[in-house]
Amino acid sequence: MLCSLPPLIRKISLLIGVMLANAWPTWAQKNLPNRQKLPTALREVSGMVRTPEGHLWLLNDSRNPPELFRYDPRTRQLLEKRTLPVPNRDWEDLTLGPDGTLYIGDFGNNRNDRQDLCIFRYHPRTEAIDSIRFIYPDQREFPPQRYADWNFNCEAMVFWRDSLHLFSKSVFASNCTVKHYVLPARPGVYVAELRDSLRLPKRVVTGAALSDDGQTLALVSYIGGRRLGIFPYAHASVFFFRNFPEGYFLRGRMESQRLPQFPLARQYESIAPWSQNCWLVANEQRAWQKQRLRSVRAPK
Repeated sequence: MLCSLPPLIRKISLLIGVMLANAWPTWAQKNLPNRQKLPTALREVSGMVRTPEGHLWLLNDSRNPPELFRYDPRTRQLLEKRTLPVPNRDWEDLTLGPDGTLYIGDFGNNRNDRQDLCIFRYHPRTEAIDSIRFIYPDQREFPPQRYADWNFNCEAMVFWRDSLHLFSKSVFASNCTVKHYVLPARPGVYVAELRDSLRLPKRVVTGAALSDDGQTLALVSYIGGRRLGIFPYAHASVFFFRNFPEGYFLRGRMESQRLPQFPLARQYESIAPWSQNCWLVANEQRAWQKQRLRSVRAPK
């Protein structure tokens, strides 16, 4: 049909087609929708990681059973659910080791008073499970007396080399500083290493992911509250860090990508790389906002 058009119109049509093709993100080229509703079982999705097969492992946070879900975003099919023989006090993030081990971060700590912080290690093939227990080196009070010092909550974690890297979530009333802690990825009881910190512009960190080549760290973040004590607001962004010194992600070149809001941003709590420039973010269900998976393009 295109060949039957006049030459000038045909050239314009082809040019527009090329421009659109170049503008399409990677997910479109791989038949992955821009956004999709997640299954009802994932109403409070808080952690997500992509497998080499192109599936996603996801989890819900506190007040939910200790379950892992395997989901295929290309077919929108929930492939399986696994119930683990451990508690879900407050699962917040999920990361994957090179041998296929899943690391489940049971370190949600909204009250900043937990003394049983834990990361479960689970291998889906063998179903073997053990744990990493830890404390923060800079916490002396549970919770700290000053509310502005409440920065011992964590909802973000990545695996890099032989270690786990955790990123704190400060309270909204504080200075929005994210702290970078490091733990061995081996079973045991540890004092985490406080490696670095960075003040983010009006955002708190709710999820983390590392690109396949280890060259880009992504932190998903949001902020919310009420203006004048009446009018609700919420904003969300992804911060991308590149060109960082080895093991010091927060010292890299930082770029941000604003996430959509209609009119309020969703409560995005997890992120995972999908392809070279495409990342997936997921949000919890909140009132009229459904739990969804969304594609985001990283700045080049």
